[in-house]
Amino acid sequence: MTTAIIMQARMGSSRLPGKVLERIGDKTTIEHVVSRCLRVHSADAIVCATSDLSRDDALAEVAQRAGAIVFRGSEPDVLGRYVKAAELVSADIVMRITADCPLIDPEVCKALLALREREGADYASNAEPRSYPIGLDCEAFTFASLAESGAKTSDPFNREHATQWLIGAAHLKKTNLHSGRPELGHLRWVLDYPEDLQFMRAVYAALPPQSSGSMADVLEVLERNPEIAEINRKHVIIPDGI
Repeated sequence: MTTAIIMQARMGSSRLPGKVLERIGDKTTIEHVVSRCLRVHSADAIVCATSDLSRDDALAEVAQRAGAIVFRGSEPDVLGRYVKAAELVSADIVMRITADCPLIDPEVCKALLALREREGADYASNAEPRSYPIGLDCEAFTFASLAESGAKTSDPFNREHATQWLIGAAHLKKTNLHSGRPELGHLRWVLDYPEDLQFMRAVYAALPPQSSGSMADVLEVLERNPEIAEINRKHVIIPDGI
């Protein structure tokens, strides 16, 4: 069976345009994401699914240089992009991540893939309910389920948010990876605003040279340097009860 990690990426973010090519330390955001995905050894292919718009040309070039296979398709039809990107590499299992998560943890990705396989689930997530920081989100699902969603939904919201149909499909077998620490779910490690970029740069600068940049390593950085967590705190929404 072929397992592919497919990351959606584009330059046209409304809140922080071009964020995937912003530099964080010695790499761009997309290079960090591809590099971390390459460490998920249970995956056979890493695919960057971007748009066919000219503004994404540079992104496609950088992602390919970093080691990703590049698929280009419709910008608004993200679901269609996923289906065609999965077909390109003959994927039986697909892991979905987004390219604005430069702290994505390979160990969490591996654990989710293993959980989905162990339970024979059609769809697996680590955010239903959330117990990992926002920015470590990953989903894994069968190609059969992905193809079914592509064929059965024409709703623009479902096409833009690629896995919404899967999440709502009652007939699919689903499972969730829990960290055991629900309080981590309010942490926000995703790149959406200028303050998030400052946060990421500060985290990477504070990681020890030999660090893998795992979730545990980042938590240790924030414990040692609480001022870093303050950089983008205004964008953090703390759920009731935490």
